[in-house]
Amino acid sequence: MDHSQTTKGPKQEIAVALSYKPDQGDGAPKVVASGRGSVAREILDRAFANGVKVREDADLVELLAAVDVDSVIPLEAFMAVAEILAYVYQANQQAGPASSFTQSGGS
Repeated sequence: MDHSQTTKGPKQEIAVALSYKPDQGDGAPKVVASGRGSVAREILDRAFANGVKVREDADLVELLAAVDVDSVIPLEAFMAVAEILAYVYQANQQAGPASSFTQSGGS
C-alpha cells in the first residue's frame, strides 16, 4: 500500500493505563489496560471518574500501546515513565494516594 496516497482523517484516540506497586512486589510499571477509539474513551472516563492523573504524550502512548496488557513497560519507556511517576507521587503527597496512572494520546 502506498501510504502517500492515503487521506489523513482525525487521529484515533489511544489510552494506556499503567500500574506500579513496588510495595506489592512490582519490579517495574506494567500496562493494565490499553485501547483505541471507544475503548480508549472508556479507559479515560474511568480514570477521570476515579481521580486518576492523566497525561497526554502521543509518542509514549504509541510505544506503550504496543505492550501486552499485564506486561511490564519496555526499557525504552523507563525514563519517561519514571518522570511521570515522580510527578504523580509528588502530586499524591498533596492530594492522597493513587496506584494507577493513565496515559493518553491522539486527538
